[in-house]
Amino acid sequence: MIVFHSQDHLALGRALREFRARRGLSQESFGSRAGMHRNYVGAIERGEINPTFKILLKLARALDAPLSDLIRLYEDRIAEVRSSPR
Repeated sequence: MIVFHSQDHLALGRALREFRARRGLSQESFGSRAGMHRNYVGAIERGEINPTFKILLKLARALDAPLSDLIRLYEDRIAEVRSSPR
C-alpha cells in the first residue's frame, strides 16, 4: 500500500518523476545534482514527503528549469490524480 500525504503531494511527485525522466536522469543522478539522497527524491516522487519551498527550488535547479515549469506540470497532473481511483 502506498502512503502519501494528499492528492496534491501525489500529483507533485508524478510531475517531478515525469520531469526527471524527460531529462534522462536517474533518481541517483538527480538527487546528486540536487544535493539530496536518491531515497529522499524517491519519497517525494511517491508523494510521501511534503517538500519545502527551499527543496522545490533545489529540485527545479537540478532539473535546469524554472520552478514554474514544475508547478505547471503539477497542475496538469492534479486533475488526473483527482479523477483516478485510489
